[in-house]
Amino acid sequence: MRVRTFATRILLRHSLDRVFPFFADAANLERITPPALHFRILTPLPIPMGAGTIIDYRLRLFGIPFGWTTRIAVWEPPRRFVDEQIRGPYRLWLHTHTFEPCGGGVWMEDRVQWALPLYPVGEWAGPGIGALIAWIFRYRARTIPRLLAAPCTEPAAPPPGFSA
Repeated sequence: MRVRTFATRILLRHSLDRVFPFFADAANLERITPPALHFRILTPLPIPMGAGTIIDYRLRLFGIPFGWTTRIAVWEPPRRFVDEQIRGPYRLWLHTHTFEPCGGGVWMEDRVQWALPLYPVGEWAGPGIGALIAWIFRYRARTIPRLLAAPCTEPAAPPPGFSA
């Protein structure tokens, strides 16, 4: 199995007590995923986040619908959490989210370790899937700051274990 890594980092001009709750709300995942993927959360909302939380999704890639299930493997508010695929299109998907305060903002880093199924036959798709992952995270880098800048309609309750 060939494990690949994708990492990106963006500076969000908001405080940690605004940024982490945004990511702790699973419903925002639909909002930060490109519409072309037809991404939908199947688990009833709101989803109480914490270590062991299981979330089911449905999406379409190249017109092919498929399910995806992740588990929150690590939950360390407000600095880090890790989701891992337990069912879906990858042989391995481990996504680490980290949040580091910096002046008046927060450095948010996404690090994804991934591997394709059917090694070595599936390896021919590696560069294309890598480009798709990069495209998704470029979309997020444009969308997240806009969503965070929008006024809150109601205050979000801090996630369990949250302390700034």
